[in-house]
This record gives sequence, structure tokens and C-alpha cells, in this order.
Amino acid sequence: MTGDTAAKPVHDRDDARWEAVRSRDARADGQFVYAVRTTGVYGRPGSSARLPKRENIEFFASAEQAEAAGYRASRRNQGDRSLAGAERADLVAQACHRIESAHTAPNLDALAAQAGMSAFHFHRVFKAQTGLTPKAYATAWRAGKLREQLNAASGTVTTAIHEAGFNASSRFYETAGQVLGMRAREYRAGGVGAVIRFAVAQSSLGAILVAQSQRGICAILLGDDPDRLVRDLQDQFPKAELIGADADFEQLVARVVGFIEAPNIGLNLPLDVRGTAFQQRVWLALREIPAGATVSYADIAARIGAPKAVRAVAGACAANHIAVAIPCHRVVRRDGDLSGYRWGVERKRELLRREARQ
Repeated sequence: MTGDTAAKPVHDRDDARWEAVRSRDARADGQFVYAVRTTGVYGRPGSSARLPKRENIEFFASAEQAEAAGYRASRRNQGDRSLAGAERADLVAQACHRIESAHTAPNLDALAAQAGMSAFHFHRVFKAQTGLTPKAYATAWRAGKLREQLNAASGTVTTAIHEAGFNASSRFYETAGQVLGMRAREYRAGGVGAVIRFAVAQSSLGAILVAQSQRGICAILLGDDPDRLVRDLQDQFPKAELIGADADFEQLVARVVGFIEAPNIGLNLPLDVRGTAFQQRVWLALREIPAGATVSYADIAARIGAPKAVRAVAGACAANHIAVAIPCHRVVRRDGDLSGYRWGVERKRELLRREARQ
């Protein structure tokens, strides 16, 4: 099984593969998998599973391809069960690297072809691993680069747009609201020209501030001092026009307060979520945690396909400005300890107690 097997006839490659399966050659693990038509499972060449008949076997270059063909991993060997998951994570990691390193984001067909999958299957696998579609991941990544460029002291807005991978300025300006929440010049100027409505109310957990941009809720802040919450909002949007909201907006604030008092009523609001691609992956995973449940930082890292990024997950939770609607209070340490919380550990404990009770 050495040399350029791609140049060999198919029957020659299959004969060599069958010999590896027959001899349980572990050196061939990772080069291909074999699937058994009569049982519907696949395994590694070095697997200790019972040897099937040759006429019932077909070969695939990867576990991913075997699963796409409808086979499932062998249950006789733990390595077989984890093989497809490891391959998926590796393929998605490679795709993310291509997106991040390309000046112009590759399209879905190109990414799928490089991963050896159909566009439909790759789209499903990528979203399952990252929580975002390939397009959303690329947009979030470029938005993060654009924020860095706009926050730099030098360079024009047009240069920043191009450096971030938005090759057509006109196309970028059409979607600037979705990318930055405001026009690029407004963002560089600290939000000048943007209009944000807000209101402060009282709940049993103290003061609560709710703020809304043209896109949706951009902040839900908790604390003891209402004036401090307003200052925090000003620090987040230093040059935006902050407007104390009217009675209609206060109805929305009442919904948030009601959710805090009785979590079982649910809270479904349009959100203006601004963060890096990684932060958005974390925040999306947080929104999928049901009320009354808790998960660890390691659990979230695994769910987004980055099991080693536990510290980065904790950082993304700490960077969340939208309390309760993005429920970072449902994330705890592996040992169950509540750890930190942007708005105080006691508030976190009380939110979890209410959710568990209801």
C-alpha cells in the first residue's frame, strides 16, 4: 500500500485494501475504512471485529464518506465510533482556516470540494460543528477583521473594508448594518449617528437596563446602580445617540423583567449580536441550553468543535452584554461551581434557582 495508489486500477487498490482488512493491518488505519453491506456498519482495517465476506465489503477513503453513504460506525470498537467525529472536526477546522486565510471568502462549493463532500452535506456538517453556516462564519470573521481595521489609528475606511476581505465597497455598504450594526464611519467614530433606545427598570435582582438598536436588542445589563448601567451603555457605544425610550419601549423592558421573575414564560427577542466569529459560535450554543439546565465551559467548547478552547469559551461568556437572552448564567465549571458572572455570582445563583424551580 505504498506509492501513488491513485494511479492504480480500482481493483488493484481494493485488493490491497482487502488484504489489509484480512490481516487486520493497523498501519492502514486512517488511510481508508471498509463498510459491510449486510450489516450497514463500517470500521477501520485494524479493527478486531469479525471478518466479513469479501463480496459484502465496499471501501471508502474516509469515515465521513462512509457515513454519507448511509453506513454507521461499528459498535464493537470505540475507535470506530469516534473516527467519523474526529474526521469531521478536522475537516471543519481546515475549512475554517481556509476561510480565515483567504482574502476573498471561498464559496460553499469550493469548501465542500476541498472537504470531499457534497455542498449539502458539508453545509450540514459545518453548521453542526461550529453552530454557524459557512457563510455566516465567513461574515463574522471578516466583520471581526473589519472592526480591528477600523479601530486602528491609520488608514481610510475604504482601505479597512478591503483589508477585511470585502472586495466590493458597494456590496459592503449594502450590508453594513448587518456586519457592524451601523455604517463603517459611524463605527470608527464610536457609534456616532447610531440611535439606541434604552430604559431602566427595577426587578427583584436589582436594576436592569435594556437597550435596542435598529437591528434588535443590543444590551441587557444587570446591577445595583441604575446610573452605573447607563454609564456602561455609554462606554459600549460612546458616540451613539442614546434616547430614553417611550412607553411602548418600556413594554419590552417589562417583558424582560417578567422573564427574570418567571423564566418559564420564555423570552424571544430580536437580538443585535456583535462579536467575533468565535464569540458568535459560543453565544449561539448558549441560546440552545434549555432553561433549568446547566452545562460546563468544556461542554460548550466541545459543542462548537473547539474542545481545547475552554478558556476562550469562558472569555466569550464574560464578553456577553445581553444578559438572560444569551444565557451565560447557565454555564458552570465542570465540578458544578458557579464560577464568575458579569453581573455577580449571587444573581447567577438566583437565576438558576428560579429556572430549576419552574
